Amino acid sequence: MLETVINDPAASAGDTTISGVRRGIALIAHPHPLFGGALENKVVQTLAKTFFVQGYASVRMNFRGVGASAGVYDDGIGETEDWLAVVQGMRSRFGSLPLLLAGFSFGAFVQSRVAKRLAEQGAAPERLILVAPAVGRFQLEPVADGTLVIHGEEDDVVPLPDVLAWARPQKLPVVVLPGAGHFFHGNLVELQRIVQNSCRCRAGDEAN
Repeated sequence: MLETVINDPAASAGDTTISGVRRGIALIAHPHPLFGGALENKVVQTLAKTFFVQGYASVRMNFRGVGASAGVYDDGIGETEDWLAVVQGMRSRFGSLPLLLAGFSFGAFVQSRVAKRLAEQGAAPERLILVAPAVGRFQLEPVADGTLVIHGEEDDVVPLPDVLAWARPQKLPVVVLPGAGHFFHGNLVELQRIVQNSCRCRAGDEAN
């Protein structure tokens, strides 16, 4: 069993989205489960709320061994399989809507693996958003063009130079939030704004 929380704009008539309809599915992965990571994490909640307002059914899951999710920590291997199972479940529930994957820290590592597996299956996600990806601590997969990477200038868990070194060979832009640490304390509004603007720009591209 995997504990999930789903916020669906199409089922929340009292909430305001940009379109009032379900635009896609956003799956948000939390940080390292052995260091307090859970779906209630503030960064994860901020991402979920941002995607919800943009019209995405936002899905958070507790990794195996966290909360009510069964199992034990598996170095990202089993966690990847769990998210792939959630993808399948959300596809069955919501149909073939555009899929957005997002992850914070360890969750970014897992989502890079999920994105690779989906691409190999011919079902690559529409977008990948990585916040403070745990580069150097885990082997992140190369990611597709258009991936949004956001990192804090003063991250003391995953140093910014490590992220830039990972991104450089891929010619991958990195959005740096000045003064922000790994958990974006005091910077969640700015983080939300960056993601929100990115989603709006992408929606404009799709409409043209």
